[in-house]
Amino acid sequence: MQVALEARKLVKQYPGILAVDNVSFDVQEGTCFGLLGPNGAGKTTTVEIMEGVMPATAGDVWYYGSPAGSRFREEAGIQFQNTALQDFITVKETLEMFQSLYDRQADLDHIVEQCSLGDLLNRDNRKLSGGQRQRLLLGVALVNRPRLVFLDEPTTGLDPQARRNFWNLVKRIRAEGTTVILTTHYMEEAEVLCDEIAIMDAGKIIIQGAPRSLLNQHYKNTIIELPMEDFNGDLTTLEHRIIESMGLIEIETDDVNESLRTLANRTDGLNRMKIRQPNLEDLFLDLTGHSLRA
Repeated sequence: MQVALEARKLVKQYPGILAVDNVSFDVQEGTCFGLLGPNGAGKTTTVEIMEGVMPATAGDVWYYGSPAGSRFREEAGIQFQNTALQDFITVKETLEMFQSLYDRQADLDHIVEQCSLGDLLNRDNRKLSGGQRQRLLLGVALVNRPRLVFLDEPTTGLDPQARRNFWNLVKRIRAEGTTVILTTHYMEEAEVLCDEIAIMDAGKIIIQGAPRSLLNQHYKNTIIELPMEDFNGDLTTLEHRIIESMGLIEIETDDVNESLRTLANRTDGLNRMKIRQPNLEDLFLDLTGHSLRA
C-alpha cells in the first residue's frame, strides 16, 4: 500500500512550551488514520502543521514521496473544527463558491449525493442545524475532489443520531478511495472509523497501531463494572481500579463466573453491574490518565 502523507520528525516550539516533540508517522493511501489525545497533547498543532496552516519549527511533511507543496494544496481537503460560513447565501451557492477556488473540481451533484444535501440546496446557511452544517462543511472539503481529506473533530456537539449519520458519510467517502485523517475526542468514533490510530500526549506519540490490535496487546481480561456505592466488601483479592470521577469500580478478570461468585457476597446487589470487553476509551485513559486536562 502506498504512503499518502508522512510526518517526519515534526517539532513545534513556542516560548516555554514544546507543543510537538519529534513526531513521525505515515498515513497509508485509502485508509482512515485517527490522531487522538487529551487537551493540550499537541494533536491539533500536529494536524495544522500537516495541513499547511502553520509552519513547523523543525521537520517536514511529505505527500506521495515529495515535500508537500502546490500539488498537496490542490489535492487535499480540510474540514476545520470551526468554520464561518457566509450568511445570506444558500447551501448550493456555498458549494459553488468554494469549488470556484480550485482548478481541480469535483462533480457537485455527486457531492450533494455523498453528503445527503439534496433537500438543503436552497436553504440559507443560517437556517442549518448542527448536523446539516457539518454535512455542508464536509461537502466544502470535497469540492476539489481531494485524494486526502482532514476531518478535525467533525462531530463535536452533534447529537448521537447526527453523529452516526456523519460516520456513514465518512465510510462512504473512504469506500471511494479517499484517504482520511481524523482527529476526535470520541473513542467510539475512532474505533468505528479508523484503520489505524496514534495517541499523543505531551507532544509525543505514545502508541500507534490498529485499534483492535492495540486492544488485544494490552488487555487479556474481561471488565466487570459496578457502582462504588453498591460495594460493601473487601477488594484486595480482585484486580481492580476505582474511577472516582465516575463513581465506579472496574474489576479485570479472566474468569467471570468465579469473580461473580466472589462479588455476590460483597455487594448490595448486582442489578447495576455491567460486563464488557475493554475498549479504546479504556486504553486511552490507561495511557493518558483520568485527571481533567485544561
